[in-house]
Amino acid sequence: MRLRWNCKSLSSTPGERLLGFRAAGLGYGGFLAAYPPVLIAILILSAMIHWAPVAFVRLFLALAAGILTYFYAGSSLPDLGWALAGSMALFVGVQLWARRQPAPGPTDAAGLLALAVLFLAGLTLTQQATESRQSGHLSQLPGPVEFYRAVVDDYTVARPATFATTVRVSAVRIGGQWRPALGGIRVSVPRDAGVAAPQYGDVWLVRGGPAPSKAPLNPGEFDYRRYLQYHQVYHQQFIHADQYRRIGFRPPNYLKAVSMRAARTLDGVFRHYVRARREYALASALVLGIKDDVDQDTKQVYANTGTTHIMAVSGLQVGLLFGAVTWLLGLLPGRRGWLFRLVAAGLGLAVIWAYAFLTGLSASVLRAAVMFTFVILARATGRQSTMYNTLAVAAFVLLCYDPYLLADVGFQLSFLAVLSIVYLQPRIARWLDFRESAYARIRPWQPAAVQRLWRALGWAGEKIWQATALSLAAQVATFPLGLFYFHQFPLSFLASNLVAVPISSGAVYVGLTLLVAKGLVALLSLAVPAAVGRVLDYLPQSIAFVFETLIRWFNDYIFWIGRQMPGALISGIHVTAPQVWLIGATILALLTFLAVRRRKLVWLGVACALMGLYGGSRVWAARALTTDEQLVIYSIPRRSVVGFWQGAAAHVVTVDSLPLSETERTYRLVPGIIQREARRVLYHVGWQQAPIPTAQPLPGVVLAVWRGQRLAFVSGRLDGARQPQPVELVILRRNARAYAAELAAVFGTKARVIFDSSCKSWYVTRQDSALQKAGFQTYDVTARGAFIVRPRP
Repeated sequence: MRLRWNCKSLSSTPGERLLGFRAAGLGYGGFLAAYPPVLIAILILSAMIHWAPVAFVRLFLALAAGILTYFYAGSSLPDLGWALAGSMALFVGVQLWARRQPAPGPTDAAGLLALAVLFLAGLTLTQQATESRQSGHLSQLPGPVEFYRAVVDDYTVARPATFATTVRVSAVRIGGQWRPALGGIRVSVPRDAGVAAPQYGDVWLVRGGPAPSKAPLNPGEFDYRRYLQYHQVYHQQFIHADQYRRIGFRPPNYLKAVSMRAARTLDGVFRHYVRARREYALASALVLGIKDDVDQDTKQVYANTGTTHIMAVSGLQVGLLFGAVTWLLGLLPGRRGWLFRLVAAGLGLAVIWAYAFLTGLSASVLRAAVMFTFVILARATGRQSTMYNTLAVAAFVLLCYDPYLLADVGFQLSFLAVLSIVYLQPRIARWLDFRESAYARIRPWQPAAVQRLWRALGWAGEKIWQATALSLAAQVATFPLGLFYFHQFPLSFLASNLVAVPISSGAVYVGLTLLVAKGLVALLSLAVPAAVGRVLDYLPQSIAFVFETLIRWFNDYIFWIGRQMPGALISGIHVTAPQVWLIGATILALLTFLAVRRRKLVWLGVACALMGLYGGSRVWAARALTTDEQLVIYSIPRRSVVGFWQGAAAHVVTVDSLPLSETERTYRLVPGIIQREARRVLYHVGWQQAPIPTAQPLPGVVLAVWRGQRLAFVSGRLDGARQPQPVELVILRRNARAYAAELAAVFGTKARVIFDSSCKSWYVTRQDSALQKAGFQTYDVTARGAFIVRPRP
């Protein structure tokens, strides 16, 4: 569930849509890789919490600890299925033995055994969910793949030049023979005329085999390979239009296929009635979660103001539906008894899951639906269960279904935000009481109009303060992860959300009303004359006008906030995984300091000590960075880019004399700049303005010297060289016509040869073998990532 009113929301393909902000070194879910702090935190919680009221939370923590253990060191473990079966049998035996004893059995030992079984269950579930361990997986095939058959198993992302989606392989041809196989491939197909967008359920026959997903190619770059692996996708492939053929339609899940088609049909309703392009794009994103037409400027403004969650169908929309159903049921008479609770639960579940179905059964909506399902069931059964237990049950069920959800950013932020809201929102709301303050100003001699005004002001102030308390509560828990994944913090989130969220919430209700009205009008039009149908169509048109107006209002407000508060965005923040845990532990210690009645100063001291550790880690990192110097030859497709780093300052030179595009900077360079917390990065087009000593003895050859390192950038011939030029690095560019004998004669065989990203693959393949035979050491930045060298000591 994504019940986040003020934290960043992720799209269905977060590795492709975050503008490079989520570029932590460990990548997607990366802070979980700091395994020892995580396990220590779980043990501390186990020791601190009184578990009787929240028993299921302990079970969730045990399962989560097992999953985390697999993330950290599970790849080398043998199959654990039999171990889990044996431990479960042992637990059942201990329970049966304890029940036969005249006195209560060893309940503490039985409880610890249950936690151990759940820990092992987490390990085993994650192991079984890892497709790469299975014998028929693509990564374990004996030879090159000639053809494969696969089915489209994901939403299609429309990029400017390509369509991107995921296919699941069912069979491959190797050595002229077909054999069953499995595995996911992230594919891209050109978005050319005559090429239809891939549809969920399309069966393809593809010529050629995929390649393993690439690791991050540049310093700090988002680890897309790790992200794909957490979705059981280990390969990537660019498929040309003549390389594949649609041979059938067989959806892996027919319910999901119908759901996705229903979502597209409803999207057509918005496209028809909402005329303005930007308002239509936001309408579809707000109600249906379809963000294909939202332009990049809008995404950026919403990210900068902390309101991206408005464009993501998640816990907010499901919560609004849940609130509407609860309010409507509250108007009915006789709201008591088990029958009413049963009917109310059935109606609530039907509405929530119908909405999940009509929005394409996306992952974020399913998480929210599962969470509210347990909330509804807890109310229906009348059990006195805390919200913490309910959340733990929902998270437990989701992790049993897919253990890798624990590494999902949306999962982490959603549950943390809801936990924080449940605990903190009532406490923050009690700080101020606007209604009581307003009522205290009412006097008997005041006119009735004045008294009503005071009451209205008190009611409005209370509602605004409740919304403020909710936003602040959600921000407290998600703050460390927001810094880690997005590297920024919008100070304007309160001003943005206090206005945009209520208006967008009203827009959700109006948008759903538009869809219902259109459906009713369509049904009635089947039984009435066409003229009457056109008259009836005025109803959805009127609702659509209100809907479009509301969307325009909150969109204009978000853009206005972005213009009026340009300095409210703190960006370029880099925190490591241990620092995230230090910040979170500090927040937890401060909350404990405010909550406990005795020994408060101990917890304040703990918070101060943790902040001291955090500050010390920042100082140590800054000190280590001050003396760090690097020469980086970046891996940017079809480009020649080199960076000269000294501490937090850098000169980035585009050797090919073409400026970098905004996309190239954002995805390839900015993550590394954030990681180093660089404060002064200068870009130079060509060598003329770069402060690096250079010389050009031959056309197409540039000699540069940096910190004692001699570099030769070669893009032309060497047959006109008259004297040797000893260098440490030779960077071949643009398929330079330089052969092994010429390179040895001019630069010497001790020079290391680097193929930069402007070299074609066929050229690298041909030259690499020849150079290695001549005694050169070679390096291809396109295949192996950026080349980094430090100056001599």
